[in-house]
Amino acid sequence: MPQDPAERRVTVTGPPRRTGRASGYYRPRTEIDEQTTLGHTYVRSLMRSQLRAGLTVLAVLGLLVGPLPLLFAALPDARGLEWAVLGFGLYAPLVLLARWYVRRAERNERDFVRLVEDR
Repeated sequence: MPQDPAERRVTVTGPPRRTGRASGYYRPRTEIDEQTTLGHTYVRSLMRSQLRAGLTVLAVLGLLVGPLPLLFAALPDARGLEWAVLGFGLYAPLVLLARWYVRRAERNERDFVRLVEDR
């Protein structure tokens, strides 16, 4: 079967788009430095994961501290209970919550650096 001249294969060539790099190789760090869409996506993913951790801490803190005024209003004659709850009962959970947040934020940043530096 002879091939129709309109269906002839054509090879399109042009200058290389990126010079100085091996083909198929990219670095996320370069994408971030050049502020490309992909680099913006990398940074936005880090910011979202940090925001998610912060909002989680805020929600837990709100659930932990929010009902305390209602509890204290329900028990007006328990001044010793108020000081015990505020002084001792909240301290340990707040420290644990802060520790969790710092560890989570550091892990997010470590994962981001590992992604950017191709490790």
